Amino acid sequence: MINVIKTELEGALLVDPVLHGDHRGYFAETYSKRDFEAAGICCDFVQDNESFTQRKGTLRGLHFQNEPMAQAKLVRVIRGALYDVCVDLRRGSPTYRRWLKVELSGSRHRMLYIPKGFAHGFVTLTDDVLFCYKVDSFYSPECDRSVRFDDPDIGVDWGVCDPILSDKDRQAPNFADSDCNFTYGKEI
Repeated sequence: MINVIKTELEGALLVDPVLHGDHRGYFAETYSKRDFEAAGICCDFVQDNESFTQRKGTLRGLHFQNEPMAQAKLVRVIRGALYDVCVDLRRGSPTYRRWLKVELSGSRHRMLYIPKGFAHGFVTLTDDVLFCYKVDSFYSPECDRSVRFDDPDIGVDWGVCDPILSDKDRQAPNFADSDCNFTYGKEI
């Protein structure tokens, strides 16, 4: 079972699994196609990904895949804590270029569903963060894109002054200079 909470961004949802606990610990179904479809999240997830980040203050993002390989994601933290950020990049969307920042942690178990047409990133709040996510489209190097984490037209408040970045993220273009091809309402 899951509890789903709408966010201020069109289509982005917080998902809380129901924990069943006793003196030994807990059990939770973190994904059930039946429960997710009943909640309106109808994805055929095809790939699970995992990333490990050693140091607090590491920022990964903002990443997305262009059409025709756009990805919906279901993200969660297994160990540690981070701020997870998604940005609506769908031209014509009522929440176009708005962003959402939520804290996800291994102790809280909350997940974030990010629909197609969004960029995604996170910044770690602790050392040794283990992050997992499901995607509904396979990785495509040809469609892989990034937008600068500090793009002034988007204005994400990451809560960190001098993040640890990859070369890819440091060199990412501003959104205005990207070839992002998402359109709101168009089936991706």
